[in-house]
Amino acid sequence: MRTLILLRHAKAANQTLAMPDKDRPLTDRGERDAERAGEELRILGLTPEVVLCSPARRARRTAELAFPGVQARYEPAIYQAYPEELLERLRLQDPDHATVALCGHNPAVHELALTLTGGDYGFGPGTFVVIRCAVPWAELSSGLGELITRWDPKLD
Repeated sequence: MRTLILLRHAKAANQTLAMPDKDRPLTDRGERDAERAGEELRILGLTPEVVLCSPARRARRTAELAFPGVQARYEPAIYQAYPEELLERLRLQDPDHATVALCGHNPAVHELALTLTGGDYGFGPGTFVVIRCAVPWAELSSGLGELITRWDPKLD
């Protein structure tokens, strides 16, 4: 059994002409929500062996706050990815990893969660889902995940 944590980066500052999208920082609320997401995951007893993360500043900071002390791999392919591309990144994970986290952006993270688990739920900034998978990472595909929990900082 494998566990996948999909985390959307927390609330970020609005984009301006003077600031490239990749450089947008988290807002104060985003900082608090990312820390709270990490606390909720620790309460659930979940610590990933690795965090796959977009190199965008807001995603990096979210991962740092939610998963302190966990090895993060900043992968350019996660920024502006399609759900299928994220799924391919997950299929390449070490088969010995029981828990993997992916911290990225919508709509891809949300669409990947729905692809794996079905259902109809929102995915606001700072939201995470925990998905259990009975297949090896290399065999992960549509409908093969079971939604264990969903956490949204606005609903907490």
